[in-house]
Amino acid sequence: MMGTKHTEHSKYYYDKERNMPYKKEDKRIPSYYIGKHHKYEARKVVEDFELSYNCGTAVTYLLRAKRKHDSPIECITKAIAHLEFELEILKNEKTNL
Repeated sequence: MMGTKHTEHSKYYYDKERNMPYKKEDKRIPSYYIGKHHKYEARKVVEDFELSYNCGTAVTYLLRAKRKHDSPIECITKAIAHLEFELEILKNEKTNL
């Protein structure tokens, strides 16, 4: 077919175990903190983006919101509280300049 280009991949390209960031199941990490499809750990996402404590905590609450409890309301409420804490810090830093 014209216009279709076939790309050759190394023998490791389709090796899921080798290419996935989450290799083995760590019993210390609850499953609701691990992504369903790509198996990213919430804490590693937060760490990689170098988020502050409050923003990172909010993100982890949001990532687990529909997976930990029957209703995500509690986790979302906690995430909002941590974002409000972060806003307070940022507003205080701005006023103290």
